[in-house]
Amino acid sequence: MDDARGAPARTRRAIGGPPANDTAREGARLMRTTPRTTDAPARKGARRVAVAVLAAAGLAFPGALPAAAQPGGHGAAQHRASTPAPEPALQGQLAEVREALRKYADPLVAVRDGYLSTQGCVEYPGGGMGVHFINPALIGPASDPLRPPLLVYEPAEGGRLRLVAAEWFVPLATGIAERPSLFGRPFDGPMEGHEPLMPRALHHYDLHVWLFKENPAGLFNAINPNVGCAGHGYALMEHPTAIVPHPPPRR
Repeated sequence: MDDARGAPARTRRAIGGPPANDTAREGARLMRTTPRTTDAPARKGARRVAVAVLAAAGLAFPGALPAAAQPGGHGAAQHRASTPAPEPALQGQLAEVREALRKYADPLVAVRDGYLSTQGCVEYPGGGMGVHFINPALIGPASDPLRPPLLVYEPAEGGRLRLVAAEWFVPLATGIAERPSLFGRPFDGPMEGHEPLMPRALHHYDLHVWLFKENPAGLFNAINPNVGCAGHGYALMEHPTAIVPHPPPRR
């Protein structure tokens, strides 16, 4: 479903499933390290979401991905290949953010800094997103321009990954009071979670910014026609999810 501005509803990737013991222990650590806010319910919501998202990452293993994402799975022939495109021309804050995040062109640096690969490569009929790396410790009601909760990569030659975008992601469970905005742009949503990599009940706002690859559909558009998942072992063809109402303020 398209949102009110005509842009396609966005796709998120936190792979759902029961956590392993190690994941549960890491989730407990994140509960202690999730950034604090001045609102106690928001703090609790942010911590719950961080733990849930990290636990979901326990399915980032080949044997546990949905059948549609397995090699040779349903819809594999539909995927397009990425096409070359330069970085977009950026100025001001966006240019500064791009330079600050450029170190994550090496995905191993991202892993060292707490980002976890969700493994699935997300594509839509009209364009692709790629492979999302998520840092649950950065999920909360406030968005830091220099600390995006997600980094987005496209498949590259030789099984490598190429950094193409960053994503800011705010679940409603964090207690956020209104639609967030960043870089002068309102977030998309709120929307349902994007199955199969995310529980549908994980309602959220998000904002994609294609900092490292030009997007003919727009810098803030969720999908990029220049990005595809052909050849990736766990490619997923997804479809836009429904927009949901923002919950009324607590009394």
